[in-house]
Amino acid sequence: MAPSPTKFLVLSLLLTLFHNVSGVGINYGTLGNNLPPPKRVAQLLQSTLIDKVKIYDTNPDILEAFSNTGIDLIVAVENNHVANISAGTSAADQWFGTRVAPFIPATSVVAIAVGNEYLTQDHDDLDPKALVQAMQNLHAVLISRGLDRKIKVTTPHSMAVLASSFPPSASTFAINLIPTITAIVGFLADTGAPFMVNAYPYFAYRDNPGTISLEYALLGNATGTGVRDPKGYMYTNMLDAQIDAARSAISALGFGNRSVQITVSESGWPSKGESGDTAATPENAKTYNTRLIERGQSTRGTPMRPKDNIEIFVFALFNENKKKGDASERNFGIFNGDGSKVYDVDLSCEFCSGGGKLGFGEKVSGVARGPSVWCVAKPHADEKVVQAVLDFCCGSGGVDCREIYDSGKCFEPNKVHAHASYAMNVYYQMHGRNYWNCDFKGTGLVTFSDPSYGTCRYDDI
Repeated sequence: MAPSPTKFLVLSLLLTLFHNVSGVGINYGTLGNNLPPPKRVAQLLQSTLIDKVKIYDTNPDILEAFSNTGIDLIVAVENNHVANISAGTSAADQWFGTRVAPFIPATSVVAIAVGNEYLTQDHDDLDPKALVQAMQNLHAVLISRGLDRKIKVTTPHSMAVLASSFPPSASTFAINLIPTITAIVGFLADTGAPFMVNAYPYFAYRDNPGTISLEYALLGNATGTGVRDPKGYMYTNMLDAQIDAARSAISALGFGNRSVQITVSESGWPSKGESGDTAATPENAKTYNTRLIERGQSTRGTPMRPKDNIEIFVFALFNENKKKGDASERNFGIFNGDGSKVYDVDLSCEFCSGGGKLGFGEKVSGVARGPSVWCVAKPHADEKVVQAVLDFCCGSGGVDCREIYDSGKCFEPNKVHAHASYAMNVYYQMHGRNYWNCDFKGTGLVTFSDPSYGTCRYDDI
């Protein structure tokens, strides 16, 4: 489809209406001695539908590797650093100033996860009040630096913070945690940050295979039936029930009328467990994570809140051979440490860089010829906004767009994102390969993988 004529004013109006749509995140753990270097990981993830990555620290190599990639990053304060940051805003500012600030804005840090399952750790030296204070201190630092709208502060919880998770409509938080959780939820409501929960149907099924259906745990029900909540909600999979259990517990604190978004900060299924663990198999892991990724891309909510989009972070990118615990803890990865797939899960997107193929053993194309870096449209960017960007590039942006007209070698596939990727890349190459020349109000991303396809050769531009 040829770019339609439009005025720059229309582009500006559409860009102001830009909003994020549901995407898929992934957890990138590094407790392994055989993992690819962060730069390689960042390059290859650009070839997939993954647009958000959550890590468990502020590893400078990872923060540097994800600069100018268009992939959002969530960084973390390790549990043993929470107490120090809780001591005062000066300590929080020092942590942020040395760990995060040097990498932004080139690296798109969108959230700080303070601790991980901090309230349910079996450590007497972890003070619940310190968690709340650390979150408040970091938020104060972000305000002072003018970053509080860009970067949110939150903390991931395990399902163990709930007194019970079923029925979902009757769920409440554990009594001993209510004062701390109330302060945390109030903070999240005030700052617009999400309530993060690590939800694993795998563990519930593994420990209760006689009472829980495998299909229910694997995010689907072949018969179309499910489990009915006393208030009439029908659940065909356990993850939705777990999300709504967290939502009910929040409402029980008195926050029913104050919007607090729920994010599934971890969820996954292991491909291997201890001897006798019949649940942890490559087949079950493939089924669960395939459905989880589809769930993350959809815009549907849960039975309690069907219109709410749920952001999901898959656990995990790699098997981590140095992780403590039983065998399942080391085998949640979609990829082995050498980069081979543990099982085949489709992470491709048609118009991502590299043709949507992800393989850590492949050489990045485009290094030996033509440009070594390109600009393409984000696969999840709003189509109306992408069309407006296309119009701008081919209009006042000065791009020669004849190749994406009917007779051009880049006309097929005849889709907005494909045409926009061509035009955005030409603009990027023309104006210098600076990350701000591939921003387009958040719809573009820089990639190190050659996005050429068919007869459309980006290295000839």
